[in-house]
Amino acid sequence: MSRYLLLGAGFSRNWGGWLAAEAFEYLLGCPEVTRNPELQALLWRNQPSGGFENALAEVQANFIRAPQENTANLQDLQSAVARMFDDMNRGFFDHNDFEFQQARERMVSTFLTKFDAIFTLNQDVLLEHYYIDRYISLQSDRRWGGSYLPGMRPIHNPNAANQNSWAHRTWMPAPIDEFRLDPRMQPYFKLHGSSNWQETYGAPMLIMGGNKMREIGLSPVLTRYHQIFEDSLCRPEARLMVIGYGFRDSHINEVIMRAVNDRGMKMFVIAPEGGDLARLANPTHAAAIRVGTNLEETFVRGLTGASRRPLRDIFGGDTIEFNKVMRFFEA
Repeated sequence: MSRYLLLGAGFSRNWGGWLAAEAFEYLLGCPEVTRNPELQALLWRNQPSGGFENALAEVQANFIRAPQENTANLQDLQSAVARMFDDMNRGFFDHNDFEFQQARERMVSTFLTKFDAIFTLNQDVLLEHYYIDRYISLQSDRRWGGSYLPGMRPIHNPNAANQNSWAHRTWMPAPIDEFRLDPRMQPYFKLHGSSNWQETYGAPMLIMGGNKMREIGLSPVLTRYHQIFEDSLCRPEARLMVIGYGFRDSHINEVIMRAVNDRGMKMFVIAPEGGDLARLANPTHAAAIRVGTNLEETFVRGLTGASRRPLRDIFGGDTIEFNKVMRFFEA
C-alpha cells in the first residue's frame, strides 16, 4: 500500500504562514501596490472570487494581449509577491521550533517520514528549513537515507550566507535527461515551484495565476512532477492524506477525482472544514437552487476520515485526535 501526502497553504498556517485571503491583505500594503492605483483596484475587484491569484491571472492576460501597456503592472505585482514570500520565509527562520512537543513518536517530522512521497502546492521554504534539511534517516528508523528535490540542484554561491542550508540556497532545474528517482531517499515534489527556485534563464520558478497547467507545461521538471503525482495516486491501493489544501486548483482536483473514481484511491483530509470541505467549496452550497459537484461525489466515494483540528492540537496533547489521524497508516 502506497501512502502519499499533499500539502496546501493551511499546512504552513500552523507555523504562521499566510492563507490566500491574508496574502491579499499583505499585498495591499506593499509599496509596489500602494503606488499603483490600478493594481489596488484590480486586487479589490478580484478579492471576492479567487483573490490575489485571480488578480495576477488578469495582469498576466493583459500583458500577453498588450505587453507595452501592462509591463509595469506585471512587474509590480510579481515584485510584491516575491516580497511576500521573502517576509514569510524570514518569519519561519525566526520561529523557535517546528515541533509542538518533544516525544519522538508524536513529532511532526516523525509523521512526515511515514509517507512514500510528499507533494506540496506551497512555495515557501518551511519544510526545507525544518524537515528536508534535517535528520530524516534517524527520524524514519533509517527507512530513508534522507530527502531530496528530484530534478533540482542548488546553485553554488561561495559568498552566500548559510550556503549549506536548503532553505537559503537558490535552486535550478538540472537537465531533464538527468532526472532520476532514488528509492533510498524520500522525494519532495513542489508541484508549483518554489520561492527559492529559478529557471536556467534566471526567471522565478513560481506557478501562479489563472492558467497553471499552461505554465507547468513550459517547465520540463514541473511537467514531470505533475505526471508523477498522477501516476502515484493511480497506483493500486494508493492512499492520500491532504493537509491544508482547499481544493481550489482544478488541475489538482482532476487528478484526485480520477484517482478516486477510476482507481479507487482513498483519502484523509485535515482542514478546518473537515468532511464538509467539498460541500463548502461548492459555489452554490448556500444558493436557493443547489447543484452538486463532481468533487462532492468524489468525497463521498473516497473520503475515509477527516480532522478539523489544527496540527498544534493533533501533534500536541490531543491523543484522541492523534490516534484517529494515525489510523491512516493502518493496513
